Amino acid sequence: MSSIPSSSSPPAADRLLRVRGLRVEIPTRRGVLLALDNITFDIAPGEVLGFVGESGAGKSLTGMAILGLLEPPGHVAGGEVWLGDRRIDTLSQRQMRHVRGKEIGAVFQDPLMSLNPLLTIGDQLDETIRTHLPLGAREARERSLELLRAVGIPAAETRYASYPHQLSGGMRQRVVIALALCAEPRLIVADEPTTALDVSIQAQVLALLRKLCGDHGTAMLLVTHDMGVIAETADRVAVMYAGRIVEIGSVEDVIRAPVHPYTRGLMAAIPTLEPVEGPLAQIDGAMPHLNARPSGCAYHPRCPQAVARCHTEMQQLHAHGTRAVACWRAEAA
Repeated sequence: MSSIPSSSSPPAADRLLRVRGLRVEIPTRRGVLLALDNITFDIAPGEVLGFVGESGAGKSLTGMAILGLLEPPGHVAGGEVWLGDRRIDTLSQRQMRHVRGKEIGAVFQDPLMSLNPLLTIGDQLDETIRTHLPLGAREARERSLELLRAVGIPAAETRYASYPHQLSGGMRQRVVIALALCAEPRLIVADEPTTALDVSIQAQVLALLRKLCGDHGTAMLLVTHDMGVIAETADRVAVMYAGRIVEIGSVEDVIRAPVHPYTRGLMAAIPTLEPVEGPLAQIDGAMPHLNARPSGCAYHPRCPQAVARCHTEMQQLHAHGTRAVACWRAEAA
């Protein structure tokens, strides 16, 4: 079983979510595609772990695998997922339905995909609360209103009776966050929760998520392609490339002093307010398709520092100071 270096992971007693060697495969007529390979990480209560990388890196797929919401024929083909002292990757769909909502909440990119357009906001909140908590109709309504106020929705009584289409995008996303918190889950999986929102609303929603995690001790797995979001919200960050974690550590360490060439490329491509000469840095090439993954390190065709070993051997995630990195050239960084 794969293990994660202790230097980049919370203490053993404080690990709420433990993912070990997670492998996701997608069978096709041309063979089996490897979508996630040996994904290993931990999240502590109250901690925000960000997942960042290009589209197709496997960030959202990691969250869906934890939630038990992989789209068939994709399936977990190996590894383990533990929530507290309970292994959840082996649970049936019926058992996972009780875990989702009660122990794990979810916030997705498009709130309209998470809300029923035919039901009022109050009906949806009440239904979720009564499904997971032993509360009556009046108590559920009171908790729904309390949650709407907690996520910053003004005139909660009015919004309680509104339908999703009557709310703005920012308001709808706040409702989705309230839904995710209905049963006081121990973990929230937030998949690009602010991508569809304008910048000012993004900042408000991210601050809200961070505050709620801190107030309730709820852990969060935050999936995003935006390093700015990671810098503002996360405690630690995992950088993904082609279905693998290539670097993981504290936000301060990874952003200020990235080690893996891919992480350095991502950081160099971020515009700054400082005057620069010439064009912005970029990472040449594109991420490989699942059916055309190169041998060795998947990043070597785009890596300016690749050596012969990178073409043939895949380095495993290993301790490098206060972080973990999967690169043969890490010691020279």
